[in-house]
Amino acid sequence: MLEMGMFGNAAGSANRLLQRGLWALMLLLSVAIYGSHAPLLTLCKVDGAIPFSSTSVVVLVELTKLVLSLLFLLVGRGSRWQRRCPGAEPLAAALSWRHAAPFALSALLYAANNNLVVHMQLFMDPSTFQVLSNLKIVSTALLYSLLLRRRLGARRWLALLLLLAAGVTYSCGGLWGHGRRGGMRLHVTPAGLLLLTVYCLISGLSAVYTEAILKSQALPLSLQNIFLYFFGVLLNLMGSLWSGMEGGFLEGFSPWVLLVVLSQALNGLIMSVVMKHSSNITRLFVISCSILVNALLSVALFKLQLTLLFFMAVACIGLAVHLYYGVT
Repeated sequence: MLEMGMFGNAAGSANRLLQRGLWALMLLLSVAIYGSHAPLLTLCKVDGAIPFSSTSVVVLVELTKLVLSLLFLLVGRGSRWQRRCPGAEPLAAALSWRHAAPFALSALLYAANNNLVVHMQLFMDPSTFQVLSNLKIVSTALLYSLLLRRRLGARRWLALLLLLAAGVTYSCGGLWGHGRRGGMRLHVTPAGLLLLTVYCLISGLSAVYTEAILKSQALPLSLQNIFLYFFGVLLNLMGSLWSGMEGGFLEGFSPWVLLVVLSQALNGLIMSVVMKHSSNITRLFVISCSILVNALLSVALFKLQLTLLFFMAVACIGLAVHLYYGVT
């Protein structure tokens, strides 16, 4: 009996170690996808311009996430969830409007956020947006603390402020291109500041609200994702029809664009796992750490140079991770 108990403990330890390894691998993959997004978009350009419709890409990303979520559910993950949670309602009973409706607001918030990004470019230059959009770190943390009633504490708030500092520092000149003139000029109008405030609030609210819904329902994550991405596809299709689309739906697509679609879809699924089983704070750290991947790819692909600001940003991120996740 003692040997069986020792064997069970060893198996349990190995299983926990495997789960931690898979979790770490998933987070690293998300960091890589976030960091490679901007370089991939640059590789998609033709004569310095994006040749495809961003609306088409968003719709295809949502559709890909929906199809993958459906496949995950069909391969039996729902039944395994039922065995792990015998007190939960059957999967057939979970297919109800009562469970699906909350995700409509989540999809609407995400769609509004994506459209705000486009409209804000009319009231500020891209460099200004890149710098000021880091403020969504603070808005997300504030809403996470207030709406989910999670007390962060002074040390963890300092860590999040360091993430903000890292993002701003990197945006202000972490990379340096050949022939680029010194001095970064920021331009933003009062209307741009107002839109930026709304953008940061909606960005934080959409993420925190989605996390709350995912955790409040005793449903398999794949089914929850189906609800969310169904509304995402529907709303984005309606938006594309409303605004009109010049050319064909797939005009300007290339293998690089398809890679963008697949990588963003995979990352969306990973982030749903993070929000279901961890928190939006983990998501913020993943996004901030992607600076390293973005910089290394930019240096390798486009011959950009790292500046002192990049290393300052890396130092801020390292200190932030230590303060937030380090032993008290």
